[in-house]
Amino acid sequence: MKTGGQLIVDALEANGTDRIYCVPGESYLAVLDALHDSPIRTIVCRQEGGAAMMADCHGRLTGKPGICFVTRGPGATNASAGIHIAMQDSVPVILFIGQVASHAKEREAFQEVDYVRFFGDIAKWVVEIDDASRIPEFVTRAFAVATSGRPGPVVISLPEDMLTSLADAPEALHYTRVETSPGEAELDRLEALLNAAKRPVAILGGTRWDANAVQEMQRIAESWSLPVGCSFRRQMLFDHLHPNYAGDVGIGINPKLATAIKQADLVLLIGGRMGEMPSSDYTLLKSPYPDQTLVHVHADAGELGRVYRPTLAINASPAAFVRAFARRKGPAAPNWADETQRLHAAYLDWSTPPETGPGPVQMGPIMNYLETVLPDDAILTNGAGNYATWVHRFHRSRRFATQAAPTSGSMGYGTPAAVAAKDLFPERDVIAFAGDGCFLMNGQEFATAVQYDLPIIVIVVNNGIYGTIRMHQEREYPGRVVATDLRNPDFAALARAYGGHGETVEKTADFAPAFERARASGKPSIVEIRLDPEAITPTRTMTQIRDRS
Repeated sequence: MKTGGQLIVDALEANGTDRIYCVPGESYLAVLDALHDSPIRTIVCRQEGGAAMMADCHGRLTGKPGICFVTRGPGATNASAGIHIAMQDSVPVILFIGQVASHAKEREAFQEVDYVRFFGDIAKWVVEIDDASRIPEFVTRAFAVATSGRPGPVVISLPEDMLTSLADAPEALHYTRVETSPGEAELDRLEALLNAAKRPVAILGGTRWDANAVQEMQRIAESWSLPVGCSFRRQMLFDHLHPNYAGDVGIGINPKLATAIKQADLVLLIGGRMGEMPSSDYTLLKSPYPDQTLVHVHADAGELGRVYRPTLAINASPAAFVRAFARRKGPAAPNWADETQRLHAAYLDWSTPPETGPGPVQMGPIMNYLETVLPDDAILTNGAGNYATWVHRFHRSRRFATQAAPTSGSMGYGTPAAVAAKDLFPERDVIAFAGDGCFLMNGQEFATAVQYDLPIIVIVVNNGIYGTIRMHQEREYPGRVVATDLRNPDFAALARAYGGHGETVEKTADFAPAFERARASGKPSIVEIRLDPEAITPTRTMTQIRDRS
């Protein structure tokens, strides 16, 4: 006979959990007590949104569910931001929420929320466990649901009395992830379609990839001379310096790549959904009927034909698909090989940052410097904002599991994600990019980095505004500025107040020595770049946007 709390921890251990991210609460004290004697590493966070984002980063970089525990009511609603990210990004996460005791339900008790209704549209599965004896069943099922098909978040509600009750339950067994593989007939048809094509393009996205799959995809690209693009914030799926890489298919796409996709006669979409952002508002691929022959490979049959009607639908995970298709050899000299070379050259030109811009700090030389000093396995994280353009356009990703950024466009993600990434991979450089507005949404997780001695470097690009919104505001309502100005703290001083290292960059030449001092400090660090708000994009100033020039 064990308590429900002990059964939860036993089930986590049986399913391979090595760490959890949490904010403690009295509603799940029985679980916390069981964790006291468990080898599971418990990382306590400062806000539930940050804890859920750490769990998302864990799932994103490892493919295994990130585990998060929060308390009821405000704890759960705070965590919902991370659950929405995991859902839109197809990342395996399991969120456990302490719930009011059974006798108090349906009375609007203290901090009571109906989680099935609250999370129903932003989670893959939501369940409340009323019987402690069924904990092994539900937890193992949660792992399977979170990782199979299109991965996503699972939410489990834990009534307080269920966690403290004693139950005789079967021993939990490790989950079995469902794999989906392509059939030979589908591969035959794809091979025929490619052989008949004149202007094919491959686009990679989604999850269910691993390092081996990325290497297999590179071999496919070489064999078929395919130009390969990566979907929005999935740049780590292909080596950017490989001669077949054509660029990222996301916000602010290279016009030459956009034209190539629109004019392609075959698009091979592997793993991705081509939602609003990567499809440029459904213009690169028209919904529901694309102009191009579409071959869509996805692990979830429900995604095939949901937004786009494919010519060929292949229900397979990206890893299983590329493993199978890598055995098929392409033609020796396809007629599109020259176009592949031209697209890679266009990418290299597009991803070379400008050397000049308004104000005393130039982001172009800073990005060039980072490209020379960061190793290929460095992990870069970020949230959302115009500052992220510098990372996504000008950082040339080389390896898998080096990027953690929300396709959902959620601000506040970079710092908590960096904490999780550094804890997972302590031997690797972890750099978080954040805008001033973005950082202050979950910047308190810098304290978590200090607490666990995780020397991340957070580059805060401070221009004193909510930059993306100001840019849109100036374009649509020139000169009518409302609610986009920010008065910020001294971020370097804030880092030191937390117990970390802080640097301030006020001219371009300051950055390299500041970054090296941060690196050498061995502490979590903030390097604040004070950027002129005129430098709102790499190619246009705020004044040019306002004047529509």
